[in-house]
Amino acid sequence: MLKFIKHNMETIDGVSIYPIISFLIFFTIFMLAIVYVIRKDRKSVEEISLLPLNDNAKPHEKTE
Repeated sequence: MLKFIKHNMETIDGVSIYPIISFLIFFTIFMLAIVYVIRKDRKSVEEISLLPLNDNAKPHEKTE
């Protein structure tokens, strides 16, 4: 089956651009995530990290 797919992909003009585009999309999203994590405020990260340990929080109620 792989030969069938490979043969069809080789017959498409300009198919070599798709791996480049997918890599650029992945790399852009990855870099944006890194920038977001680095720029995140320390206080908000600390607050979020303590959420599972907070005893004052109300349990979630279902609204069905």
